[in-house]
Amino acid sequence: MNQLINIIICIFLPPLAVLLKFGLGKDFLINLILSIFFWVPGIIHALWVTTR
Repeated sequence: MNQLINIIICIFLPPLAVLLKFGLGKDFLINLILSIFFWVPGIIHALWVTTR
């Protein structure tokens, strides 16, 4: 159930999902930049980072 909620957050708010998983760091900054400029790569990065 937790994994399903995480995937839903990754789709709708990718930076939040990365922030909840790893806190403030390089993964969060990369995802924030990807999400601001290009939404879909932000989603892909969030899914990749949080499910590995």
